[in-house]
Amino acid sequence: MTAPVPALELRGIHKRFGPVHALRGAGFTLAPGEVHALLGENGAGKTTLMHVAYGLTHPDGGEIRIRGAAVRIGSPRAARSHGIGMVHQHFTAIPALTVAENIALSAGWPVTPGSLRRRVAELVSKTGLALDPDAPAVSLSVGMRQRLEILKALAADAGILLLDEPTAVLAPSEITELLAVVRRFTAAGGSAVIITHKLTEARQGADRVTVLRRGAVTLTGLTSEFDNAGLTAAMLGDGNVEIGSPRPRGRPGAVVVRVRGLEVARESGYGLAVRGVTVEIRAGEILGIAAVEGNGQRELLRAIAGRLRPLRGKVEVPEIVGFIPEDRTTEGLVPELTLTENVALGSRAGDPWISGGRLDWSRARERTAELLDGYHVVAGSPDAPAATLSGGNQQRMVVARELARRPRAIVAENPTRGLDVRAAAEIHARLRAAADGGAAVVFYSTDLDEVLGVADRIVVASRGTLADVPPGAGRAEVGALMLGVA
Repeated sequence: MTAPVPALELRGIHKRFGPVHALRGAGFTLAPGEVHALLGENGAGKTTLMHVAYGLTHPDGGEIRIRGAAVRIGSPRAARSHGIGMVHQHFTAIPALTVAENIALSAGWPVTPGSLRRRVAELVSKTGLALDPDAPAVSLSVGMRQRLEILKALAADAGILLLDEPTAVLAPSEITELLAVVRRFTAAGGSAVIITHKLTEARQGADRVTVLRRGAVTLTGLTSEFDNAGLTAAMLGDGNVEIGSPRPRGRPGAVVVRVRGLEVARESGYGLAVRGVTVEIRAGEILGIAAVEGNGQRELLRAIAGRLRPLRGKVEVPEIVGFIPEDRTTEGLVPELTLTENVALGSRAGDPWISGGRLDWSRARERTAELLDGYHVVAGSPDAPAATLSGGNQQRMVVARELARRPRAIVAENPTRGLDVRAAAEIHARLRAAADGGAAVVFYSTDLDEVLGVADRIVVASRGTLADVPPGAGRAEVGALMLGVA
């Protein structure tokens, strides 16, 4: 029996970014009707390889084939003409436009209000990804913005769907929903690639898997043929990664962060997100927040970090608060600026490169180089634009800049988003070290298991209020509190 012609083939792809050899003869084959997981640690070349397929990156060598025919894909427009759609790790929606207008812009639909709204409603109904067509994109949470990116790709009638870390900011129920949407897409004749570092999701959601390490393929085959240990060894090259055991929990110190009767409006401007919250975080303590998306945790974290002004109540924090936001490209870094310039943006009086109100760029560059080395950020140089770094290395850069300020309080919102197991373990260790050094840490993650593994004490955010989790409570008990059924 003749094997079906692949929907997409990438053969012998090479790509260099200055001294960084991102892809080393990488190959990838996507069969019709399959879900294919592309695994690898941060900087392995996963996103770069799919950017080649989508026309965002031009390879130095190799060949692209669509349904058996050799093609040249010089731009995303050319990729879309071949039926390729991409859901990017970093959101591309225009904040000032509505959901419907963003979808119309991406798919090339005419912007006629009545018919456009009906068309978007039909798309939402078909996919099961509920969004208000009239909602401005700027008002959407990160999870909702991810839904919008998926709807934009599906609206263009793509036959090949490339999804770059699509579950990084989704709650467990949303992940299940997303994988079901992808399955319906492939069952209808499409083909999908899911770029991920989450082994469980890859094994549950994909028919086949390909692993990249340092720009080269180390493994490919049916997902059912491999266990987690085999996939981890192929990704990292040295077997299992030691995540680290929980740190010894001493007695917390003095109160560092004090919140009293806090009320904060929703970022959209409609209604309250935080309702009468009172909480204290002490030196040496990691307070974990467990919550389903949209229960006020985002606004609470930003109020503690000084990014949102409360309507009522008090927030008492130290002069320096480190803030690691979940969206590194809109709140953490300015992609067009160099890494040195991004570090300088976080400067304050007293930093060694500031003297007499002037910034010493030479010293700032030296400090940036130290951070790149100390936090294992893979970048060409301190002068490289932040946009040229992989998502994981951008996240490392944000963490490096914030923790290097030695803040007495740290707000970490999904700090391991998009990171592989090794990089996530590094971030956890650094947050624990900061707490051991006397910092008060507020930690939120969409991954409940991560919250349970990192935090000393856990509170659940639900409908704008906080509830203490009893010591020793397990995953099921915390999950019930999150859903309001405890």
